Amino acid sequence: MRKADRHLLIKQIISTQTVRTQEELLNILESHGVSATQATISRDIRDLKIIKVPDENGVARFEIFQGDRFDGDGREEERRLIHMIEDVVIKVERVQFLTIIVTIPDNAQVLCALIDDIEVPEKVTTIAGFDTVIVISRTEEDAVKIEEYFNSHIIA
Repeated sequence: MRKADRHLLIKQIISTQTVRTQEELLNILESHGVSATQATISRDIRDLKIIKVPDENGVARFEIFQGDRFDGDGREEERRLIHMIEDVVIKVERVQFLTIIVTIPDNAQVLCALIDDIEVPEKVTTIAGFDTVIVISRTEEDAVKIEEYFNSHIIA
């Protein structure tokens, strides 16, 4: 199956079923005759900007990130980032020139990809884990600016 077709099927599955883990998504894909590796599914989740959000019982489930669409002003990526900060960021701390951003579980990689999509002069690079993003800056002053930006968009 082509990547575009697999992406379309994954979107359809996520939109119509409750999927909580990558393994569960792999099993559903296999039931549709699609064979894929865990690494492929991880890349697909990142590419499709699929995030985990708590359901009404507080249990995490996959959902397609629905960032607002704005045309013409070149700030769509930043607006998507702000929307995601509001949805998934729990805490932001700074240690010298590092900004540590804690997300709800399994959302750090998508957030990191959004940060990487935006030109941020205070950012040298980013690193993502399961629920933590680290933004590396050149100076402590740059890290303070990033910390303040993220903290200004967290919904308490």
